[in-house]
Amino acid sequence: MFLSPDLIGVLGYAADALAMALLGLLLLTTWRGRLQGGLLLLAVVASVAWALLLAVQVQWHAVPVQLIWAAEAVRVVTWCLFLLGVLGQLQRGLVERLRPLRWSILGCGLLLLLPFEDWVPALLPGIGDWLAKARLVGQLLLTVAGLFLVEQVYRSTPWQHRWGIKFLCFGLGALFVYDFYFFADALLFGRLDTGVWLARGAVNALVMPLLAVSVARNPQWSFDLAVSRAVVVHSTTLMAAGVYLLFMALAGYYIRAYGGEWSAVFQPLFFFGAALLLLVLLFSGQLRSRLKLFVSKHFYSYRYDYREEWLRLIRVLSGKVLQATLPERIIFALAELVDSPGGAVWVREADGCSFRRCWNLSPAAVERRWDAARLCVALEQRGEVVSIGRPPEDSAIRAAMPDWLRDSSILWLLVPLMHEDRLQGLVLLARPRAPQELGWENIQLLQTAARQAASYLALDQAAAALFEARQFEGFNRLSAFVVHDLKNLVAQLSLVSRNAERYRDNPAFVDDALHTVRDAVDRMNRLLLQLRAAVPTEAQQRFALLPVLKRAIAERAGQAPQPVLQVETEGAEEVCIDAERLQAVLRNVIQNAQDAADKRGRVTVTLRADADAVIVDIDDDGCGMDEEFVRERLFRPFDSTKGLAGMGIGAYECKSLVALAGGRVDVDSAPGRGTRFRIRLPRADAAHVPQLATAAM
Repeated sequence: MFLSPDLIGVLGYAADALAMALLGLLLLTTWRGRLQGGLLLLAVVASVAWALLLAVQVQWHAVPVQLIWAAEAVRVVTWCLFLLGVLGQLQRGLVERLRPLRWSILGCGLLLLLPFEDWVPALLPGIGDWLAKARLVGQLLLTVAGLFLVEQVYRSTPWQHRWGIKFLCFGLGALFVYDFYFFADALLFGRLDTGVWLARGAVNALVMPLLAVSVARNPQWSFDLAVSRAVVVHSTTLMAAGVYLLFMALAGYYIRAYGGEWSAVFQPLFFFGAALLLLVLLFSGQLRSRLKLFVSKHFYSYRYDYREEWLRLIRVLSGKVLQATLPERIIFALAELVDSPGGAVWVREADGCSFRRCWNLSPAAVERRWDAARLCVALEQRGEVVSIGRPPEDSAIRAAMPDWLRDSSILWLLVPLMHEDRLQGLVLLARPRAPQELGWENIQLLQTAARQAASYLALDQAAAALFEARQFEGFNRLSAFVVHDLKNLVAQLSLVSRNAERYRDNPAFVDDALHTVRDAVDRMNRLLLQLRAAVPTEAQQRFALLPVLKRAIAERAGQAPQPVLQVETEGAEEVCIDAERLQAVLRNVIQNAQDAADKRGRVTVTLRADADAVIVDIDDDGCGMDEEFVRERLFRPFDSTKGLAGMGIGAYECKSLVALAGGRVDVDSAPGRGTRFRIRLPRADAAHVPQLATAAM
């Protein structure tokens, strides 16, 4: 089935109307209300109406001829007015000199809008043929004015800014030249060329992308229209693939028509080879790199879409795009910015700068045992990207580069990873797939991206150091608890040892000493169990608190001031907690009170109870503590005011143990007034025993 010329014309005008309508919709949604943007929008709307009218005329021949001529005039006049506005932005003095041309264009356009073919012949018989020629002459004059304005716009634009206006001039200039040929041919031969007329729609549709690129390049026209690089690259790829397939189809048709008896074999073989070649070309990294470079160089003022590049960089570094180690992600992120196929990274550490990873790079291209510490020191001074093919300006960098790196034909760039003022490492990038110049835009983007990558590297190193520190902290905390308990055991055994010479003949002392030694052995066995399990045991027991409190006071009775026990309850109240650890906690709190009070001071231990809890108050009249110390430091582990004599975990262990049993520790203290240390433990009534027993299993 073949397309008829009329159908081709309808499709061409419809495509032009659709393309211009899309451009007009984008302009309408981004217009800021300025005159230049309004003129451009008006010209686009006039082009849409013109294309729709001609599409309807080709298909149904139902549009009045006067309306078509009016649409032709309006279309050209609006584009001329827009070009005059562009000239006004470039040179105001030139616009003043072109003021007569503006009025001439408007006057000619208004005359062409009038349907004078209907009423002038009635007044002047025999003038009909001259009127048709006069209309063609008017259209020719408007197209010549348009060409003149296009030339003035291009000439008046400084050469360094013509990248933003050249596609507009090429597009509108091509339209005006085509219209000039169309109307000149009609004036010369006295009839409209049907083929040229039917092709005008497709010609205008082809020009629309050039206009869109110019609009995107000129924000001073008050539009925020942006054409994505990815869209342009993909569209160009699809268009090239379509042209390729078209030629392959023609070649296949030629083989089928003139291949003779071998055509049945050669045609499918040819189509398979052509399709395979197309797939290879579409997935070629070098071809894609060359295409991206071509589009960025010829269609955009800047090579990169910085918003897209930055978002892609963050996604890569955070591991959302590439599931690999952080050094590999850093190489991949930096390499993608300059179309490099791969690279290697060295990371700076305390003992030097060592090799970490390669990405898509042969192991023979780098010396993995090379220590880059000297080069890191040299790069840290300036933090600039270094091109390996050129001798660096800095003599220190030049001297620090090894021979294998300086003479490499594979490596291209040396990118330092700067975090604040310190160099975290460096990346070596391989030469790009498509040869390209290293400009200021590449260098600045690489330096910025390298700083972001260095921050990720510094964060990763800090996280590794924190994890290691937490491992040591867990070990040190367990050791501190063990040492703390051993210190108390040594104090008990030392007291027995000092009194043994004096009271060894006293049976009561011997019995007490044996009990103390037995108790010390049991506690040491429990410490050994804790060390083997690497966690403290949490054995829950139900017992009366008063006997445990008395034993803790008795253990501290040898130090002045001696603690005094006051019982304000029956003394039979029971709690459910680890009895051994509670006794050690009470003993430590009493000892802290004795250390805070003077030897002539006072330490009172009071046991009382209320409806819900059993309360132990330990009061002293010592130096006291301020509110900030109690809030910020008292219960912080390993924070001691006793210097080397204390471990700083007594108060922390007390609060942790009481909280585990569901109780609370309150401290009331002030400098010069003393301290009240209140331990509140819940009663071990019948309702709580099963729960605690279950929790301990």
